[in-house]
Amino acid sequence: MTINGTDFTGEGTGGDSLTTNLNEQFVAADMVWVGISSALVWIMIPGIGLLYSGLSRKKHALSLLWASIMAACLTAFQWFFWGYSLVFTHTSTSPFFGNLKNFCLMDVLGAPGVVTTVPDILFCLFQGMFAAVTAILMVGAGCERARLGPMMIFLFIWLTVVYGPIAYWTWGANGWLFTMGGLDFAGGGPVHENSGFAALAYSLVLGKRHDPLITGKVPKYKPHSVTSIVFGTIFLWFGWFGFNGGSTGNASIRSWYACVNTNLAAAAGGLTWMFVDWFRTGGKWSTVGLCTGAIAGLVGITPAAGYVPVYTSLIFGIVPAILCNFAVDLKNILQIDDGMDVFALHGVGGFAGSFLTGIFAADYVAATDGATVIAGGWMNRHWVQLGYQLAGSVSIGAWSFTVTAIILLIMDRIPFLRLRLHEDEELLGVDLAEIGEYAYYEDDEDGLGPKSSPYVLEPIRSNDPKVMRLREAAKEKKEAEEQKPVEQASHSESDK
Repeated sequence: MTINGTDFTGEGTGGDSLTTNLNEQFVAADMVWVGISSALVWIMIPGIGLLYSGLSRKKHALSLLWASIMAACLTAFQWFFWGYSLVFTHTSTSPFFGNLKNFCLMDVLGAPGVVTTVPDILFCLFQGMFAAVTAILMVGAGCERARLGPMMIFLFIWLTVVYGPIAYWTWGANGWLFTMGGLDFAGGGPVHENSGFAALAYSLVLGKRHDPLITGKVPKYKPHSVTSIVFGTIFLWFGWFGFNGGSTGNASIRSWYACVNTNLAAAAGGLTWMFVDWFRTGGKWSTVGLCTGAIAGLVGITPAAGYVPVYTSLIFGIVPAILCNFAVDLKNILQIDDGMDVFALHGVGGFAGSFLTGIFAADYVAATDGATVIAGGWMNRHWVQLGYQLAGSVSIGAWSFTVTAIILLIMDRIPFLRLRLHEDEELLGVDLAEIGEYAYYEDDEDGLGPKSSPYVLEPIRSNDPKVMRLREAAKEKKEAEEQKPVEQASHSESDK
């Protein structure tokens, strides 16, 4: 690239920064907006942690917050180490995988990124946040029963062999979905569909949570903190403006158009889910339903935000909210304990959003950044676009589920990489068994845990009093259920 007589091509880095001002090839406003968007996307990571923590039971609440910060840290390292190179290398000609040309961010500096409006190093920062969001979405499926050490190892492998290839297919310069013509504005496939189908595999391999009071069905618990759910949703909605708005790679009309689409879809999704729940739950205006619906709308609009007319964003909120609401019931039908409903929200919602993109994508919306040219979807009578979208969605779902399941099944057969907690540890709670800290010290309701010290000095044993009490409660419940038929029979005899 040459600007005002200055050559910026260089040897991979964009030129010699000691002799050339590498910034001249970029618009400062574009770099500022993408940088701000990166920070907005980062705030989504603890937002998911808060959401998941609120949805969990109290004795597992801290582990979900831990998982969000762990995902941010581990993904940052993986992305630096080889993640960015495997997805966004400039030299790979493969339609399926990147290469290690930019291993440890070698030569990642001031050359234009895959999105040529910003430098490589900024694009690396922005896309690294997407990988971290995907990571925490997926590992939420291990809620309340997964061992945390193997979770970290699994996540590093998963980011490399599952997320990396799918992101390369979708956004890499030579990725097969990208060159075929598939449309995915901000990650409906690599982020949402991918995390949803991987979460389905994680939940399936881990099995159902142990509960001495529940046998033969998927356990369902009330969230321990609706306040945390609300704050998690706020962080997510706020960060999503960077997630979608920054995916143009510039500060153009298209960026703000994507933000309006994002906001409207979230609003429509929230209202839709709440109204559906009102009919399904006997006239209650559920706060959890309102928050969950907003997230369903945000998921649905993600692949489409920079492609579709603003009035269609209502459809991207309403349709995914209805589909995801009923998809929550699939875990009972399939008997798969997806406690955070990652598959229902992100797998089904991402698939729906990609499908709708094939129908409503419009060439004039994409062109509002001054550079993007697409054939559009059915709105432009480009009928084959829906086929491209379905091909991408099916391929992403199949790769994500299959490869994730293979990784987990192999790991679980290695003794020190066993995926799941022992039953007694699970009954005590991941916080106490794996972290040794409580989310809420002031509410030690059973009097069996440490009130003053945040650390567990002795290992957790299977004869812990709390485990014994849970077993006694199960025994009492069973005896009470066995007594009911006897009492009913005696009442019938007395009535005669």
